[in-house]
Amino acid sequence: MLERAVAGLLDSGVVDDVVAVVPADRVDESRTLLAPLGVDGHVVVVTTGGAERTDSVRNGLAALTTAHAAPGDGPVAQVTGAVAMVAGPASSAGGSGTANSAVYDVLLVHDAARCLTPAQPIRRVVEAVRAGEVAVVPVVPVVDTVKQVDAAGHVVGTPDRSALRAVQTPQGFAPDVLLAAYDAAGDVATDDAGLVERLGHRVATVDGDPLAFKVTTGEDRLRAEIHLASERSLADGPQSISFGWRPYRPEPGSEPPPVPEENP
Repeated sequence: MLERAVAGLLDSGVVDDVVAVVPADRVDESRTLLAPLGVDGHVVVVTTGGAERTDSVRNGLAALTTAHAAPGDGPVAQVTGAVAMVAGPASSAGGSGTANSAVYDVLLVHDAARCLTPAQPIRRVVEAVRAGEVAVVPVVPVVDTVKQVDAAGHVVGTPDRSALRAVQTPQGFAPDVLLAAYDAAGDVATDDAGLVERLGHRVATVDGDPLAFKVTTGEDRLRAEIHLASERSLADGPQSISFGWRPYRPEPGSEPPPVPEENP
């Protein structure tokens, strides 16, 4: 998933560099895995994650200081085995390579488990931040009825789902805003936009994509494998598939078999 997530970010055309945050025992393996992606001016850095997601993101932000000593015109990205942070488009002014607004004009935080995320939502997030939003998240409508329950499991409310959205990644931020949010964060957070909300900033939304689902269960993995198999099939051209039966083909001049009568 990590390799595909990183490749998807770079292939979007709006990400320059990637920082991948992985468990300590997977650093060497991940560097070897991702090394082929560090071409065409892209920088792919691998660093060690922390005990919690928030710690991993902080480590990724710190790694951005060395991710691109001479930034170009596109984003820099950070990805982990569970959390992918993308530092968005770098300014053309150059700089020291530190993760601040003088070097990068967008930071993206992306979940590597959303490895099938297509280019369109990535581009929409980056474009929205560049257009002036300080925090942007891709979202999809909530199609199920949602119930609010108390500690005993009893329903205490039914939110209007027309106003609800499921949040995906990558989430995009103005660098100074995201850095300030993490400086102010004193506890564990599962959502970077939530940290920005605590500072009183507005979080904008853009359309997400059904393919940006999170691969966390066996059913998710099966869904991802079916999609990838479909992609390969389309790339290879028309294919046939056998389900263990064959259609009836009568011999020339023979009568077709009788149609069974329906039960009364």
